Amino acid sequence: MATNQMRREAAKRKLERQQERRAQQAQRRRRVAVITSVAVVVVVLVGLVLLTTLTGGGGDDTAAAPSTDPAAPAEIVPLPVRSTPLPNPTDCAYVAGGEAAKPATPPPATGVSAEGTVGVTLATSAGTVPLTLDRALAPCTVNSFVSLAQQGYYDGTPCHRLTTAPGLQVLQCGDPTGTGTGGPGYTIPDEVFPELTYGRGILAMAKTAAPDSGGSQFFMVFGDAGLPPEYTAFGSIAPEGLAVIDGVAAAGATPEGDGEPNTPVTIDSAVVAG
Repeated sequence: MATNQMRREAAKRKLERQQERRAQQAQRRRRVAVITSVAVVVVVLVGLVLLTTLTGGGGDDTAAAPSTDPAAPAEIVPLPVRSTPLPNPTDCAYVAGGEAAKPATPPPATGVSAEGTVGVTLATSAGTVPLTLDRALAPCTVNSFVSLAQQGYYDGTPCHRLTTAPGLQVLQCGDPTGTGTGGPGYTIPDEVFPELTYGRGILAMAKTAAPDSGGSQFFMVFGDAGLPPEYTAFGSIAPEGLAVIDGVAAAGATPEGDGEPNTPVTIDSAVVAG
């Protein structure tokens, strides 16, 4: 029969075993807690790394905020308006001169309308460029441009010059030779006035230094154009057309700043509305 001493020793051993198990369990819990804490820290760090990678880093909210693009297009300017209207109808002087780069016939020179507008759509290899020509602003120029478009003169011709330098940002087209020297075999009169200014969205005629030397070449202003009032403005470019030109301008020119567009632009057709 077990004595009291034996029972006390058995109880003591049982208590020691229980304490040992509790100590082992506590140790395991501590290990699990440490491992869990480390895992949480790793997950947080990975999340922070991914967030930094996606937002560009920087350690603050400004990294993900939208920025102001310094190269954003300028505001579209309104079409100039003559302070004194031209006679309607009016007569034009189309003077024969030079060899035509492509067969073309001058338009009628008498009884030319000086009121209303004409829509012309340039379908180009870079996209569609809608134009609105203003007869009240430059009736002789509009008359010639519409005639050349209807004759197919502009079809299949390149836009040979892109200028992107500050102060002059234009795309020039209208020469079938692509050299900047070709014309329709006749010249058109300048239709300018002292208050004439240029800016984004203006359509104007190119010319040499001599007066009344314009022909078929024209330029489309997509930015600045600090030019003297010597180039006939005769219409405007629709916003969707400007977006097309902006894309061409973004690719630059060769030589840089003033030369052939790096993105080739060909006028596939020039269609007169109506």
